[in-house]
Amino acid sequence: MAQIKVDGELIEVPDHFTLMQAAEAAGAEIPRFCYHERLSVAGNCRMCLVEVKGGPPKPQASCAMSVRDLRPGPNGEAPEMFTNTPMVKKAREGVMEFLLINHPLDCPICDQGGECDLQDQAMAYGVDTSRYWENKRAVENKHIGPLVKTIMNRCIHCTRCVRFTTEVAGVSELGLIGRGEDAEITSYLEQSMTSELQGNVIDLCPVGALTSKPYAFQARPWELNKTESIDVMDAVGSNIRVDSRGGEVMRVLPRIHEGINEEWISDKTRFIWDGLRTQRLDRPYVRKSKKLRAVSWNEAFAAVAALVKTVEPGRIGAIAGDLAGVEEMYALKNLMGLLGSSNIDARPAGSALDPKKGRGSYIFNPTIAGIEQADAILIIGANPRREAAVLNARIRKAWRAGGVEIGVIGEAADLTYDYTHLGAGIDSLADLASGKGSFAKTLKKAQRPIVIVGEGAVTGVSAKNVLGFATEIAKTAGALTADWNGFAVLHTAASRVGALDIGLFPGRGGLDTAGMLKAAGTGKLDVLFVLGADEIDMSGLGETKVVYIGTHGDAGAHRADVILPAATYTEKSATYVNTEGRVQMTARAVFAPGEAKEDWAILRALSAVLGQPLPFDSLSGLRARLYGEYPHLAQLDAIAPGSASDVSALADTAVPKSTYALISPVGDFYLTNPIARASAVMAECSQLISGLKQAAE
Repeated sequence: MAQIKVDGELIEVPDHFTLMQAAEAAGAEIPRFCYHERLSVAGNCRMCLVEVKGGPPKPQASCAMSVRDLRPGPNGEAPEMFTNTPMVKKAREGVMEFLLINHPLDCPICDQGGECDLQDQAMAYGVDTSRYWENKRAVENKHIGPLVKTIMNRCIHCTRCVRFTTEVAGVSELGLIGRGEDAEITSYLEQSMTSELQGNVIDLCPVGALTSKPYAFQARPWELNKTESIDVMDAVGSNIRVDSRGGEVMRVLPRIHEGINEEWISDKTRFIWDGLRTQRLDRPYVRKSKKLRAVSWNEAFAAVAALVKTVEPGRIGAIAGDLAGVEEMYALKNLMGLLGSSNIDARPAGSALDPKKGRGSYIFNPTIAGIEQADAILIIGANPRREAAVLNARIRKAWRAGGVEIGVIGEAADLTYDYTHLGAGIDSLADLASGKGSFAKTLKKAQRPIVIVGEGAVTGVSAKNVLGFATEIAKTAGALTADWNGFAVLHTAASRVGALDIGLFPGRGGLDTAGMLKAAGTGKLDVLFVLGADEIDMSGLGETKVVYIGTHGDAGAHRADVILPAATYTEKSATYVNTEGRVQMTARAVFAPGEAKEDWAILRALSAVLGQPLPFDSLSGLRARLYGEYPHLAQLDAIAPGSASDVSALADTAVPKSTYALISPVGDFYLTNPIARASAVMAECSQLISGLKQAAE
């Protein structure tokens, strides 16, 4: 710790603190453009100038000088820093004047207007006239893809975007070329950006040089209603803010949560909003004469009742999809119980995950933030970059900090960090479990190893073998101790952990997802309730009657015999449990379109028509029963830890009869769910990446 005086106030801070951090600790505000807490120090903008006593006799950039760089006084007095002297004020005004020499001053037509750092700080340090009459510098705009719009005349060369793409995203696609007046930010050979996190440069840009292309000229910030919510595009559960106007979502921005997404979100999370209002189901439909026809809710419920009342309970099934909230899954589970059917599931076909084996067997036990504590990471059958881009950035952060070795069994993809590829198949996993290879020694030496198992790896013919090998590796490596549980399941769906928590799982004699699909194909299943499960194979359902409760005209709606229109995650309050087991809740930003209703309300109304009314009439009543059965779901933003002993019990080294490649189930990052597939922006991104891959081949 070191002592320093800030504007006359003596404070004590760690000696590695920058002067800017010390000033903030003392409550002094320092303007800045290039400095960002999560990026390396550049010292480009010089806006953060301060006066120091005990350092050079001129204004100093507070972001680039540490407290330890200052000398004490002649009698050992603490060094001093001043943030509000006439010298500091004049220096900052001079810097602002220089920044505005070439700035176009086009605030009325700039999308950044109203939330622009340069605009805000010019109010404090700018002047009303300019002393410069020369022509302003003009820079050609760059096309860097369908997501980020560039107006480079506004750029002040803070290089935040360059440092973000290089350091956090791990894809060095932006750089600064030229010197002095000719300096400009550009992409490599003016190609489109390909990072799944590129949209974060929009938030980082302190001026209007990089803005959102899909959002351009849509709205002003003061027109929007801001709702704090949770993302469901993957299982990470990034904290977001949904900005809406009227009945439409206009944009999605990140919220800070140090334990999950820090302050980043993936491009799918950020730009999905146009898919929320296209191809929507806004009224019930019933298939008549092989065609879907719009009907009233009463007619739709009557059609479902006619289907259900004529069949045996054992010939009814229900599958919950990737975007379902806990409340509607709980209602579905109870409805199926009242109907006498135990054919329920929310897992992919062939999944080996079993809630009876304990919570530790299916969550990301070391937590997302815990990745930074790891000194060895093994990734099995997963591509974190496609499955959970924000979590992948956390792995890269740990790798950049040094001291962590990473091994991968599965596809040899570009994960934005160096790793040892140990093989692609289950045989490589078996060899590692038996202690073969140098990486087995690396894991044994590690103090806090993490074994990340992708959901695709524990889904398939030998899924139980993969789970057994993975837990055996974790056990042998010492990852399952009283103070460290390094076994981590990386889910791909926001609904998965919540479904396993509430036991949305086949009962005794019941069929799982694979069993229901097979039964439907062989005529042994008469009615199937599909709660937004558009990811299942609809072509294998045979003559089974499908009741689809969902939001978009996707695969499920095309196959359905009855469609009951539901609400998306921005149109309801619903509980989601992310891959690490953290309970979070969305908030309604807008209302569902047309006659669409919230999923739990649809199931409650349907249960009454079926003569088996669910024991609640409101969302609060549903949650009261839900929390009574599963108390941990009432603890928002908390994680009920899994037991390491539960994971140890799964350890097995039984060699499977056949070998096969352990590949990620996510082939296209941009088109993983019905909302994404309805988005024109996501379709353009998918097409771009596909074209680049074909060109590379």
